[in-house]
Amino acid sequence: MSSLCVLRTRLPAAMQRRFSLDVSAPLLRTQGYIDGRWVSAASVFPVLDPATGEEIARVSDCGPTEAKQAVDAAYRAFHSWKLRSAKDRSVVLRKWFDLLTLHKEDLARLITFECGKPLQESRGEIAYAASFLEWFSEEARRVYGDVVPSPARDRKILLLKQPTGVASIITPWNFPSAMITRKVGAALAAGCTVVVKPAEDTPLSALALAELAEQAGVPAGVFNVVPCSREKTPSVGQVLCTDPLVAKISFTGSTATGKILLKMAADTVKKASMELGGHAPFIVFDSADVEMAVSGAMNSKFRNSGQTCVCSNRFLVQSKIHDVFVEKLCRAMDAELVLGHGSEPSTTQGPLINNRAAEKVEAQISDAVSHMICTREETFGPLLPVIRFDTEEEALAVANASNVGLAGYFFSQDVSQIWRVAEALEVGMVGVNEGLLSTPEATFGGVKQSGLGREGSKYGVDEYLEVKYMCFGGLKP
Repeated sequence: MSSLCVLRTRLPAAMQRRFSLDVSAPLLRTQGYIDGRWVSAASVFPVLDPATGEEIARVSDCGPTEAKQAVDAAYRAFHSWKLRSAKDRSVVLRKWFDLLTLHKEDLARLITFECGKPLQESRGEIAYAASFLEWFSEEARRVYGDVVPSPARDRKILLLKQPTGVASIITPWNFPSAMITRKVGAALAAGCTVVVKPAEDTPLSALALAELAEQAGVPAGVFNVVPCSREKTPSVGQVLCTDPLVAKISFTGSTATGKILLKMAADTVKKASMELGGHAPFIVFDSADVEMAVSGAMNSKFRNSGQTCVCSNRFLVQSKIHDVFVEKLCRAMDAELVLGHGSEPSTTQGPLINNRAAEKVEAQISDAVSHMICTREETFGPLLPVIRFDTEEEALAVANASNVGLAGYFFSQDVSQIWRVAEALEVGMVGVNEGLLSTPEATFGGVKQSGLGREGSKYGVDEYLEVKYMCFGGLKP
């Protein structure tokens, strides 16, 4: 038995007025950034405010030529950047962090206007984005190798960690700053150089980060940005995933696109990190604190209007607690969710990113009674299906019946159950009595078809390193 919670609201009158992107000129960049220079392309593409549909900027529409130039620049810069001391790289990343913190208001407004995210959430994203630069500025000095005891007295065994090389960074629109810093912070800390292709919906945040990287002293060619339109994305992606000078690709996006990129990268056997689609279960057991579970559900489901890869997508609620949970959750939705333009202080729910996203949610609502496809496919929107269950085994069977496994959440006060369920859920991240779990200190990544590798934490740098074995022989015992 299942039920469906849908946000019931009217479009506020404030949405009918005009909104203006007021950002300091140095941060509102509209050209590509290659080899330390701002580069125009032969054409431009529009960036729209998803809340109003109005054009807020026109950005250089880079193609395969510019992508190749960026790869070449990154390859040249790699040979000097990798030789910089770990401390030098740490200092540069720390300066970049400081600049993000200094300009947090302008950077937040960019996110709100090109992504639609409420301004308070955008401020939170900038703090989150900056935290990765801070974290990896510290981790840069902790890239340790190993000295391994040798079986022979006349030799020493050393394991050295060295940077992989040029990394292609392909990022999504829903966290236009944080997804870049989480990848690029680790890459630069390791000694790699990067070419970033931001999502076509949100290039302004990436270009603002490039401006601040330059101010922080990131050398020319170490950090490159090639914005492009949806039409040119396939040809640019082809260069970034097949060029022999690229040693590593890191992608956040859909599972379907990730598979395409992996196939392209296979011919040159590139190292790959993939943070792909999710379909997170949210389980509420009879022993749960209902108020805590409702709060966790609100945080987990409605952040960025449900447009995050770790948003809860399937709500499983045990029979005894089902009705009271649904009642309290619907009350919370009516009381707390306010639709509007992201720049309005009262707004908690901004727009979906584009018409395709809205049409997908509408289709899942229409289908809810007959097929409940929303319980089998990721929604990426503010739709909340609730399914009643009777036993722990039943809940786990439903939760694990998916070919993806990024995040999962559950609420329980039974300690034994907490250990059982946390270990049994087939996901890469588990929130126990908690709806928000992302932090730079912890790993981020999934299992099954949710991706490869981990970002953040002390393990994040390893994705941009190779281990070299050195046997030092001929020693006199």
